[in-house]
Amino acid sequence: MAAAKSVVLVVISCCLIAASNAQNIFSPLMLGYYNRPGICKQNPEVIIQQIVNGSVAADRTLAAGLLRMHFHDAFVRGTEASVLLKSPNNDAERNAIPNLSLRGFEVIDAAKAAVEKVCPNVVSCADILALAARDSVVAIGGPWWPVPTGRRDGVQSHASETTDLPPPSANFTQLLSMFQKKNLDKVDLVALSAAHTIGRGHCGAFSSRIYDAAGNNAIDPTLDAAYANKLRGFCPPRDTVTTVEMDPNSSLNFDSHYFQAVLAKQGLFKSDAALLTDAGARSLVQTGASAPIIFKSQFGFSMTKMGKIGVLTGRPGEPPSQIRKQCAFVNP
Repeated sequence: MAAAKSVVLVVISCCLIAASNAQNIFSPLMLGYYNRPGICKQNPEVIIQQIVNGSVAADRTLAAGLLRMHFHDAFVRGTEASVLLKSPNNDAERNAIPNLSLRGFEVIDAAKAAVEKVCPNVVSCADILALAARDSVVAIGGPWWPVPTGRRDGVQSHASETTDLPPPSANFTQLLSMFQKKNLDKVDLVALSAAHTIGRGHCGAFSSRIYDAAGNNAIDPTLDAAYANKLRGFCPPRDTVTTVEMDPNSSLNFDSHYFQAVLAKQGLFKSDAALLTDAGARSLVQTGASAPIIFKSQFGFSMTKMGKIGVLTGRPGEPPSQIRKQCAFVNP
């Protein structure tokens, strides 16, 4: 027993060390970028955390919204806050179908306004979103992970590019391919899928698993029949508005229950069930279900890694970037 605990502690330590050194591996970002002497008169990370904590305390569901927004930002153009931009022609990322249900924009705007009062024109919206996602997860009992900062904000946002987002209907091959294009691997895929332990999903995103095209009672064989019947009670045929918990009875707490649900064939989406179709991914799901401490450490490491996709730091050869004054608009 003692030996087993030692192995677990070694694995966790390795994950945490890897996470703390990640800024040296993946990008030129750095921990505490804004806390250096002469940058800001107050630590903006503390201000952001206070805004997020207050928002999540008032509405616990915002944690899932902020985490999802960070993921959707990272997978389209990288973590440069393009998902926050509005468009007069309604053709920005936030206008695309996968993003119409994003929540938490007001939290980011409030954090930006508060930070601008003490540190104007310095803190990027991209960094605020990355920090807010982390702080929101911590606020509901999830893991803390290091968020290196120093990102700049992009100046473009196109709804057409949201095809980079993994759809809930994706099979494992499709999921892994989309993650690998972002320099994420199978371990990251399984760990980040567990973000579905919080939040809700629209009936339309999984209706094909509980009804056929004609609206008949045809259950996806990879879905537990009793769970499917329960879902039908919430979701009539062709209902695209109603939402249900993605992790049954545990959608407001960040825990490893998601993996237990997947193993019980109660993953809400096809993409959840797909994790069991690959031997390596299935093994990782089983580990996540039985070793929540290891899962939370890996989730944090994978989030740090995801937060460095496509960052803009003003280096030569990068696309144009800036520090936006308002997160929803490019500076004039």
